[in-house]
Amino acid sequence: MSEHHPLDLPEDHPFGPHTLPYGVFSTADDPTRRRIGVRYGDHVLDLDALAATSGSPHADLLAAPTLNPLLAAGRETWQAVREAVRTAVTDPAHRAATESLLLPLNAVTLHLPFEVADYVDFYASEHHATNVGRIFRPNADALTPNWKHLPIGYHGRAGTVVVSGTPVVRPDGQRKAPADTAPTFGPSRRLDIEAEVGFVVGTPSALGEPVGLAGFRDHVFGVCLVNDWSARDIQAWEYVPLGPFLGKSFATSVSAWITPLDALDHARTAPPARDVPVLPYLDDSDAEPGGIDLRIQVDINGETVARPPFSAMYWTAAQQLTHMTVNGASLRTGDLYASGTVSGPEPDQLGCLLELTQGKGPFLEDGDEVTLTAWAPGPEGSRIGLGEVTGRIRPARTS
Repeated sequence: MSEHHPLDLPEDHPFGPHTLPYGVFSTADDPTRRRIGVRYGDHVLDLDALAATSGSPHADLLAAPTLNPLLAAGRETWQAVREAVRTAVTDPAHRAATESLLLPLNAVTLHLPFEVADYVDFYASEHHATNVGRIFRPNADALTPNWKHLPIGYHGRAGTVVVSGTPVVRPDGQRKAPADTAPTFGPSRRLDIEAEVGFVVGTPSALGEPVGLAGFRDHVFGVCLVNDWSARDIQAWEYVPLGPFLGKSFATSVSAWITPLDALDHARTAPPARDVPVLPYLDDSDAEPGGIDLRIQVDINGETVARPPFSAMYWTAAQQLTHMTVNGASLRTGDLYASGTVSGPEPDQLGCLLELTQGKGPFLEDGDEVTLTAWAPGPEGSRIGLGEVTGRIRPARTS
């Protein structure tokens, strides 16, 4: 590959013409102006400039400082824009014009690509839920009675979703070990990661109108990696009876790049066999394969500690969307929902330190840097990349 031709990529590059994820960037010479871009190789294609110079009917959407107007435009527009971008990077007739609109990835600043409306976190891995249940409730059943009947989730905090690269300050809070007589206050001593996959909602829905399984592609724009940081000691003390709160709400890191759902068509796979019948509204036996064959890698300080397989998830993203709206809750453009920790059956496939250390630690130390990466199989032997998620731990405010 010649450095003079950034459009020429190796066939196995994870950000080639079959991927084309969207993000928002700024440049050093105009730092206050945020622009929509598409990642291609190790460059960013300025989509605002491309739309303006090509006379795109979607130029107004692509001139926005966030992805939200594009998200709200709906699936037909998503497909039209994606096809135009693919033509721009693959058609020889557009080569010179497209290359002039490419910026080196290391020369731009990436931002949170969309305004997060609501955030919901699920608990969709049977392996993770079983392992955590054994750690937190050693004298009870690992899975709660409802677990195989519905995708368990909780409503998170949209305002603390941050883009990859944002430092994570160790949270303070109440901690109480089982042997302690009373709680103490201070920095979390059991700060953990959660390797997850997130889904970004584009098309909204009306209050009171559930979204069925068949509506998944119409409403979900794309996919991103998520690290839903977790303070296990704060969580363990607070979560009965109402569930996670401060132990989860201090930071949720997402990729700077949102990979379109359509880019993952070749990675669709059947979910694991279910041994408990589900109610009709969650029955996906006649639907398209709801799983996605994403291969995730977790690195801490440059060392790979786990490779969780997303294909092992018991509940699918379509089922999560359906359950999230079955009571009539509305979807809003920019809603983000995440899978919960992704864990597989093997010891090196566990997506959090709680599982990797069987609850004993060590957990994250100040200065530790965590990076999540992932890819999925694409057409013609290609790889579909997801943007990485990185975060470094900073000391607590009270330290």
